[in-house]
Amino acid sequence: MNSGRCPLHCDVDHKCTRRDFLRGSTVLLAGSSLLSGCASLSRRKVVTGPIRPCGPASKYVPTIKAAFVRRKEEYGMWWPGAVYDGEAARRMYTAKLKETAEALGVKLDLRPEPIYSTAEADAWLAEAKAAGADGLMIVLLDRQQHAWPTAHKAVDTGIATVIFSPVGTSFTTNTVRLADKPGCVIYSTDEFSQVAYGMKMLKAGAKISRACCVVLRGNKRYDSSMADLGITLRYVPAKGFLDEYRSTPDTDEILVMAAEYMGRARRRRGATRQDVINGIKSYVVAGNILKREECDAITMDCLGALGKTKVSLPCIAWSRMNDEGIPAACEADIGAVASHIIVQQLFDRPGFQQDPVADTFHNAIIGAHCSCPTRLNGFDKPAEPFDLVHHHGLRDAVPRTLWRKGQRVTSLDVFPGDEKQKRKTKLLISAGTVLDNVKVPPSGGCVVSVMVKFDGDHPVLSFPGFHQLFFYGDYKRELVEFCQLFNFEAQVV
Repeated sequence: MNSGRCPLHCDVDHKCTRRDFLRGSTVLLAGSSLLSGCASLSRRKVVTGPIRPCGPASKYVPTIKAAFVRRKEEYGMWWPGAVYDGEAARRMYTAKLKETAEALGVKLDLRPEPIYSTAEADAWLAEAKAAGADGLMIVLLDRQQHAWPTAHKAVDTGIATVIFSPVGTSFTTNTVRLADKPGCVIYSTDEFSQVAYGMKMLKAGAKISRACCVVLRGNKRYDSSMADLGITLRYVPAKGFLDEYRSTPDTDEILVMAAEYMGRARRRRGATRQDVINGIKSYVVAGNILKREECDAITMDCLGALGKTKVSLPCIAWSRMNDEGIPAACEADIGAVASHIIVQQLFDRPGFQQDPVADTFHNAIIGAHCSCPTRLNGFDKPAEPFDLVHHHGLRDAVPRTLWRKGQRVTSLDVFPGDEKQKRKTKLLISAGTVLDNVKVPPSGGCVVSVMVKFDGDHPVLSFPGFHQLFFYGDYKRELVEFCQLFNFEAQVV
């Protein structure tokens, strides 16, 4: 079946995304129109399905406990004043909180009545702590009496706390004491989108701390964890990937996925049809391992385990998994694992793990690697165009994604904490603009080489970090807020 000139580079459906393609669970192979020369498949139905996260994070539903806080009597002369309709505001924000919780897939435990006194505040916070709530949402509809003291007490519980202060419920004299305090963020605004992001952070924090990543490296099985991040690392001997790959035939499912993938690419250069099939096989094998180990993410010492073999490097596999919302990191880099998990949980899009290269003429950084996702705009958004080319080692098939010139991007590098050294997790954060896609060849290095001009004036020759994730959108401020909410160190470059 793998010999001959079966092209497989036909157009399955250029308007259909892979996710749409696979959601249609049953794909009828239409003989020569799809697989010319593969008559054995012409009347066969092939069932395919996307790989899904299989770990504890994927199954966990976070709980956010929320409460409004105000005095019971009329507002009168004290802020927010008699002009403010507190009951109307409560109805509006109740609806928005519930809508956001439903969209996020979290459980919202909203107190039926506002907190009207210090005693009620103490009882509610004690209940939240005993229940192990994943986060607190304090909605202040008052500036007086017990309102801001309740916000302070919420933060003191040690539960991540989002404080929403609509205009009229605070002065800067109220917010200053909590403004930089770890464990909370304050949104002093009438713009609810900030509050929705606060809820997204509470969900993300709960999911991240329960995530489990399979690490294909070495020859021993054991589990460890990333200190304050809480991510579990499940080390599995890399030989298991090799053995399973070598025993996996070129199934109908693999051939159909390869056909679809080649149909989506702009062109193939160097990479053969069989290279693509081999890459899809790596994707299938990685998915089997993810399911078997019950994990949410995956990484592998790919060069160490596969570099001297003829087994396909997982460049296609990792690209596709990141496109589907499965964090997949190159080279068993656990910092990159954390970066992928954080970006996907917070921003619903994949990132590009890369090696930073200085370009002194453009005063820019070139992010270079051979595995890049294509759904840079978001998991359910149209993919960016890509070519299928050889790895810079002139082997295998890798997707060369073309980044949009002028697009704002964020760079994130995570340095996991160390309990023994009493060092908390640090996030290295930058934002910039895509200048160009460097052509390789004639330049050397990895085939995906995106040039970014970062904000600020940090010298490019000493730009800090390695294997940073580049991803679409300017989310510098949001990442800083995430660090404050969960007591990580933020360093903006």
